[in-house]
Amino acid sequence: MTEPEKKQLRTVDAPFVALGPSGVAIRDRLKHLTPQDDKVLRLVGEHLGHLASLDLKVRCADGNDHDAQRWAARKQSLTAESSSRWAGSITKSTHDQWALSRRCQLVHIQSLETGIRTLMHRLSQPIGEKGTKKAPGGYRSKSEWFHKSRRLHTLEHRLGVARAEREAGAVNVVRGGRKLLNTRHNLTKAQLTETKWRKRWEAERWFLAADGESGKRFGNETIRVTPEGEVSIRLPAPLAHLSNARHGRYVLTSKVTFKHRGQEWRDRVEANRAVAYRIHLDVARGRWYLTASWQRPVVQTIPLQAARANGMIGVDTNADHFAAYRLDEHGNPVGDPHRFHYDLSGTANHRDAQIRHATTRLLYWAKRCGVAAIAIEDLDFTAEKTREKHGRKKRFRQLISGIPTGKLKARLVSMAAESGLSIVAVDPAYTSQWGGQHWQKPLVTPRRKMTRHDAASVAIGRRALGHPVRRRTAPPPHDQSDRAGHRTVQADRGVRGREETRHPVTERAHDARRRAGTQQGTRATSASKTVRDARSTGTWVQDSLLTTD
Repeated sequence: MTEPEKKQLRTVDAPFVALGPSGVAIRDRLKHLTPQDDKVLRLVGEHLGHLASLDLKVRCADGNDHDAQRWAARKQSLTAESSSRWAGSITKSTHDQWALSRRCQLVHIQSLETGIRTLMHRLSQPIGEKGTKKAPGGYRSKSEWFHKSRRLHTLEHRLGVARAEREAGAVNVVRGGRKLLNTRHNLTKAQLTETKWRKRWEAERWFLAADGESGKRFGNETIRVTPEGEVSIRLPAPLAHLSNARHGRYVLTSKVTFKHRGQEWRDRVEANRAVAYRIHLDVARGRWYLTASWQRPVVQTIPLQAARANGMIGVDTNADHFAAYRLDEHGNPVGDPHRFHYDLSGTANHRDAQIRHATTRLLYWAKRCGVAAIAIEDLDFTAEKTREKHGRKKRFRQLISGIPTGKLKARLVSMAAESGLSIVAVDPAYTSQWGGQHWQKPLVTPRRKMTRHDAASVAIGRRALGHPVRRRTAPPPHDQSDRAGHRTVQADRGVRGREETRHPVTERAHDARRRAGTQQGTRATSASKTVRDARSTGTWVQDSLLTTD
């Protein structure tokens, strides 16, 4: 009989402390705007948005042939229709959008290549061939084989087109967003009329954003906000006749306060440090908003050993909740599991609010526990959600596609940094499998229910603390050992002899004769064994050694 092949496990990466946020963004509403203010903002946004569309068209036409001279020519042509600073903001936004499209294009090509390799491998296998842990098998029927062969030709065609576009430097960019563009063909499902969609589409294509400049007055010469909250805009040259202040500026009647991080923002503008601003209109609510953002030095992370000093909270990220468990510094679960639920259905604003709410409750609980760090999986499903990878597992593909891992991690890192907590990222390999195997059943009590997600949070926390996920078995029964004298899971890895039996400390121990300095078979009794209830004439001495008098 041959022995079964041992499963090959991949190498687990070491945990690390995640870097803190590198930027800050705050927002406040522009209240009590007059009709003239609203008119000026709409005209400026429409004019600059038109210039941004023209600039993006020129940049996409240049493709890979773009250089510094063409950039200067584009900026010079925009300056005549706006100003030098508005032109700089527009060209920078254009470059960022083009670069983002190039990165997305590369990810799309890599996804197509992965799908084609999987299809070619499975089509080369005999029909009905079973797969292994390392490679998938063949397809189940001739019909499925035929449909997958057609899909292979489709993906190969898409890959050829994508590669040709990348070599030519061509990208697909939509100012205003592709999702909103496609909504135009599904107005009934989106519960929108053509007029409402048109207003939203035009507002999304406006441009009212200006980068900050350190050393300039209040950190921005284009959109200037004073420490008292007064907002003024440098009007483009064709709209200079609408100004109500000196140097072609228009001062809004609204004042901003920035309740959140207001003091930090005020310190920056008073020191004339760079602050970028963006003005945008929420068409559904009919409200104007001002967003201020700036860069900040990367928050210095604490050493990993310091993060482990007071234990840690392990967090398992799921499609609808955080599963969290507190562990002490030795890796032992403390208390009961906690779950922080969120709903990721609905609009983007609703999903973002749900994530913030769940993260806030998690951080409050971590502060009450007194830990210094939270452990979370370093998840990335960007290349793991194609149907070529997971086949018929449609529900699983929908599950991993619905988890916004990047947004969850970024939100948790930024909010934890403000709470004085660190985030320890761990390798997600085998956490759910080993957690359920070693921790789910032992932690179940009549009043505590353990799920696989709760057990995975324990595995994540132990890996972040530097302990193995495996849990050592409980001591044997009294009838099979020296009255439960074996050490338990409470012993740390560094304790010598942790796998041995615990030696008794009474005088009846196996080495009592050597410690007492006598070689007698048994120790002498203090009273006659044949006399019942006889009082002892000896004296009791509290000493670890035996009295031989």
